[in-house]
Amino acid sequence: MTDTRIHSILIANRGEIALRIMRTARRLGFRTIAVYSEADRGAPHARAADLALPIGAAQPAASYLNIDALVEAARRAGADAIHPGYGFLAENAAFARACSDAGLVFIGPSADAIDAMGNKAGAKRLMMDAGVPCVPGYQGADQSEARMQEEAALIGYPVMIKAAAGGGGRGMRRVGHAGEFLAALRSARSEAANAFGSDELILEKAIVEPRHIEIQVFADMHSNVVHLGERDCSVQRRHQKVIEESPSPAVDAQLRARMGGVAVAAARAIGYVGAGTLEFLLDRASNFYFMEMNTRLQVEHAVTEAVAGVDLVEWQLLVAQGKALPLAQEDIDARLAAGGHAIEVRLCAEDPGDNFLPQSGTVACWRAPSTLRCDHALESGLAISPYYDSMVAKLVAHGRDRDEALRRLAHGLDECALLGVKSNRHFLARCISHPEFAAGRATTAFIELHFPAQQRAPAPADAAARRIAAALLALHRAKTGTVRYPAELHGWSSSCRYPQPCRLLLDGEALELHVTTLEKQRWLIAQGDHDSEVAASEATSNEATFHLDGRACRICHASSGADLFFELDGVEHRVTDITYAPAQREANGTASGRIGAPMNGQVVSVQVQDGEEVQAGQTLLVIEAMKMEHSVVAPLAGKLAGVYVKVGDQVAPGRVLVELAANARG
Repeated sequence: MTDTRIHSILIANRGEIALRIMRTARRLGFRTIAVYSEADRGAPHARAADLALPIGAAQPAASYLNIDALVEAARRAGADAIHPGYGFLAENAAFARACSDAGLVFIGPSADAIDAMGNKAGAKRLMMDAGVPCVPGYQGADQSEARMQEEAALIGYPVMIKAAAGGGGRGMRRVGHAGEFLAALRSARSEAANAFGSDELILEKAIVEPRHIEIQVFADMHSNVVHLGERDCSVQRRHQKVIEESPSPAVDAQLRARMGGVAVAAARAIGYVGAGTLEFLLDRASNFYFMEMNTRLQVEHAVTEAVAGVDLVEWQLLVAQGKALPLAQEDIDARLAAGGHAIEVRLCAEDPGDNFLPQSGTVACWRAPSTLRCDHALESGLAISPYYDSMVAKLVAHGRDRDEALRRLAHGLDECALLGVKSNRHFLARCISHPEFAAGRATTAFIELHFPAQQRAPAPADAAARRIAAALLALHRAKTGTVRYPAELHGWSSSCRYPQPCRLLLDGEALELHVTTLEKQRWLIAQGDHDSEVAASEATSNEATFHLDGRACRICHASSGADLFFELDGVEHRVTDITYAPAQREANGTASGRIGAPMNGQVVSVQVQDGEEVQAGQTLLVIEAMKMEHSVVAPLAGKLAGVYVKVGDQVAPGRVLVELAANARG
């Protein structure tokens, strides 16, 4: 086969994966071309490339999902090839064909292979024909609600509803009993249509507490097909992966060979070329069942790279040029046997205490861990957009064994800092330190069992955090010139020093403390009958050590607008100075009928109308944010006094969506 020469590569993606592809491409001497939406103008991935071109508005449909705009950008830039990354159009057969039609090399499998495996229903039928064990279910053409209900009853509850055309947890619902089925079906169908442009669904038997195991395969144009071992992706929230590791604690050498052999045979059966991943469920008896094949690079590819000692993007570029795979299966097996252990966590802009609600906003301070591989596109001052996925970074630890990898990951998470936007960093640290995870026993039920909703929020700020918050405010006032006389004169008189009141909001809780300035960067801080001496010494503009009651607390801190942010003992805190703010009238204690948007997003469904009577907990409308749908429910029973949004509206946090008049109480 004749090799294909590639000189310039357009990366049809954004964020950390665009930067990760650029690193390998530039190391190998390729010219890199970035594309960016209006929301990503000036973003790190756009600045890092040799050339960057605009492709449209912030909404993905107008930019990163716009095939015509991407192909035209490649033509204008003189690109030879397009790398789709993952997400967006990475598994879109029409995009692969459009690239080929335009004379561009699509760095991925053929459009036919994407068609064959990109649809879960068709992929399951192919795998069943090839003798690959599959989860029992329904993947038929009749998508009527009546037929789907009938098939769910035949399968037996619990069942899984899945989008046939996509992955990443979108369009997926677990249904425990028949009474929940129709609402879950409609929600999954809507989310699938918005995420993938297809509302086709399949049903599967829900296997109770399985492991989620995937096998990385790679194939070239010379009929070489190999696997690079497994990844355990069992720790998930909302059916999306949170922690991945390789090798799996549940897979021994014999099972690895069996699963790897099945995966290689499946790839051969469809004439696959490029990087791909076959995903399986592994039950307690070590039986495994095919779920789907991802015809692209995976988010978690870094753990495989660590244990196998390879660069999978480099392999993609070699295969796209018609070259043979650089390693045979026996060479890979030897590397895996001596490759140690790797664990990856996904750092996401989300609030674990509020059902992992996506967060957008401005990064006040970002500090990547120096001891881990960290794939990211973050920087202080960066605006995290509501239009794209909530994952903002991946932290990867590699060790000689699992214990060493865990220890390094825990240290790296502690070193990492993301201030200004809520994230799951502290939650990740809690997950990897949990005895069940540390023992290697985590299943897909791990978060549900060990971190139910009421346990995910961090504990309220303790006394140390309160005093450091007050000291940090005093330090910030002195640095920014908020006060017009030296700190050591605050509260000074000819006879003694007087405490000054300090009112603040700490993580939303109103507090009143009294601060007596003893000298520059040393204070006596009192709350009620308790007082403590606090002294500060700054290391950098974003780091300081506070000495409190004989303890030295090193913190990372930053300011953004009217707020200060700091991290103490692994927990991020937000501080707002309200010392001089006007007093607020006390709330009357009744539930508000004015329901505001919980985050930035787009209204994709309005399920009620003015004047309608609704029940507490009833879904009123659905907002899509960061590629996931979120239902807004009625907090109380009542009659709708106003519906102020329509489908397609973009809403900001706090915007009033509907108004509800509570039912009179007897």
